Amino acid sequence: MQKMSNDEINEFLIEGTKTGKISSIRKNGLPHIAPIWFVWEDEKIYFTTLSATIKAKNITNNPNVSFCADEQAPPYSFVIIEGKASITQDYKGLLLWTTKIASRYMGEENSERIGKRNCVEGELLVEITPTKILGIKEVAS
Repeated sequence: MQKMSNDEINEFLIEGTKTGKISSIRKNGLPHIAPIWFVWEDEKIYFTTLSATIKAKNITNNPNVSFCADEQAPPYSFVIIEGKASITQDYKGLLLWTTKIASRYMGEENSERIGKRNCVEGELLVEITPTKILGIKEVAS
């Protein structure tokens, strides 16, 4: 088990189609965790969610979040990010991000169609600015 370098963290968060997990804090102080599709760009995590979701409501009340992405095969690796989340309701800018996320998870050939499908009223863009990043590689070696 070894710490990842910054370059390794960037590569890990960009490659493949890992599902992220976002943890937010409920009003009662208990954590809430949910799977997300995401992109890592300019050293920030971006994802979208509907305004009615628990995570969107939690982030609106408390921007402190934790994020995790992990490798599901040996030798196993993971990145954990603690940070501040901000929500944007810019409908015009949203299409750019829904298309980028769709391209990553559904392929370039489906990105425009899925991006448009996910760019709807009530959809929000969430941006996580890291305050702490930990990357660990080769956990099982």
